[in-house]
Amino acid sequence: MATYLVTGASGGIGCEYCRQLKERGDEVIAACRASSPDLDKLGVRVETGVDITSDAAVRGLAARLAGQPLDVLINNAGVLQSIPLDHLDFDSIRYQFEVNAIGTLRLTQALLPNLSEGSKLILMTSRMGSIGDNTSGGSYGYRMSKVAMSMAGKSLSHDLKPRGIAVAILHPGLVSTPMTNYTGIPPAESVGGLLQRIDELTLKTTGQFWHADGEVLPW
Repeated sequence: MATYLVTGASGGIGCEYCRQLKERGDEVIAACRASSPDLDKLGVRVETGVDITSDAAVRGLAARLAGQPLDVLINNAGVLQSIPLDHLDFDSIRYQFEVNAIGTLRLTQALLPNLSEGSKLILMTSRMGSIGDNTSGGSYGYRMSKVAMSMAGKSLSHDLKPRGIAVAILHPGLVSTPMTNYTGIPPAESVGGLLQRIDELTLKTTGQFWHADGEVLPW
């Protein structure tokens, strides 16, 4: 049995991660700003008030988890606000950077003492953060922040490899959640693939950018 911490756990992909992990017998710590009925009924440990844009909130979580070993840290918390060129909203773009890129790095840095040799660090990014795969433009804040998040993941893979910690940068596919207006595949299908990628992750494959189905994606 391994111990997983999942951020953004109250709904969508995060809640599905918690459900599947609990069902297969793993220990789950679900971190979120506020819980939900779907999360509460899983019977996992829920840590609320975790706003990854807040230094104080992240420090509080780290204090509550002091001495708690983590086998896998899944940075799933994120935000999507579609920003077209004709209606740029720089406050929205900054906010998406704060959540998707800076917040992810903030939480990872705070919980590094909980990781040890053999642990795994997961960053849930998006194919929309692929420069090579961008064929439609738009979504400036989301695309830019996810590129930054992926770069953080790549740097972390180098910095953490000597400590024996492997890093995966994962795209879940187009998944039917509130973030996508319920367009795409069921969360259960996506998370099934994502967990397979996580289970297969080793130091030899650290720092790769994968689709949930196993495809290696272009940067």
